[in-house]
Amino acid sequence: MPLDILSYVLNSGQHMPAVGIGCWMGRIGEGEHVVQMVKNALELGYRHIDTAANYGDEESVGQAIKESGVLRSEIFVTTKLAGEDHGRVAIALDRSLRKLGVEYVDLYLMHWPQALLDNGEALQPDASPTYVETWKEMENLLASGKTRSIGVSNFSVKTLTHLLRHTRIVPAVNQVEAHPCLPQHTLLSFCKTRGILLTAYTPLGKHKYSSDKVIASISKDHNVTAAQVLLSWGVQRGTSVIPKTENLQRLKENLSIIALTSEEMRSLDILHQNPGMHRSACGFHSPLLGGSCFGWTYDQLGWDMTTGGIARNTEVPETDSQDMAQEGKLAG
Repeated sequence: MPLDILSYVLNSGQHMPAVGIGCWMGRIGEGEHVVQMVKNALELGYRHIDTAANYGDEESVGQAIKESGVLRSEIFVTTKLAGEDHGRVAIALDRSLRKLGVEYVDLYLMHWPQALLDNGEALQPDASPTYVETWKEMENLLASGKTRSIGVSNFSVKTLTHLLRHTRIVPAVNQVEAHPCLPQHTLLSFCKTRGILLTAYTPLGKHKYSSDKVIASISKDHNVTAAQVLLSWGVQRGTSVIPKTENLQRLKENLSIIALTSEEMRSLDILHQNPGMHRSACGFHSPLLGGSCFGWTYDQLGWDMTTGGIARNTEVPETDSQDMAQEGKLAG
């Protein structure tokens, strides 16, 4: 990893760049658009690529890595275990490696805690394979060298607490939706105290609130885009961020992290407390079962939400955001 790249030191000892390129393209499938986006990102200096088996674009990501000319050892590659593969973890990783055209990934995540049947139906939390059983299979992968670190995604304080009672290896990363309207303060604090790095997907909130007057004011004061403000907030509070864009100019801008004042950080920390603001920006929420995602209720997932991904309660930052990056072992 180049020395001048801002990065976090994971509990596995690996360095993970603070800003990566997310490869969920809004639709499943391979394509030249994926190849070009990743190649552009690598040419601009990105060294962190985040994909998943369920995105259906691992081959395109692998093609971009191969064609980029950047050394494999300089790129931090993350992919994820699909819910349908919870009972066949080693096989699933081998499949991802073949598609990516690499001998190892730097980070392998359990994409969701729920296991799915091949028809997409979710198994209930106590049905085998449970996420604890799946995690134990993931722990065994490390000895193979096919992944350097392992972690989870979409885990809450509730599901992490249960998992950690049964782990031999603490997850290096927990990747979740996080932005000022869903800041995940409580989860971030929980992960920090246990040496787990929080990675924020949808860190721009799908641009649903980028015109907010607080964000617009900070953006104007620093002469940067709203996206740069949001990504800088994410990094400064101690999370890694994985925005996605195919636009070359925005790719450049998103890589430029600025320093925000304590007052600016605080204003973003509490933005979700405004009426109607504290909610998920993602479209995977279902009204079924009184509010659910991929077959599990919000209660089973450990999410304090009502139908549509609306948070029930506001959160108060437990640690000053200015100190969070230091706690997250930010280097570079």
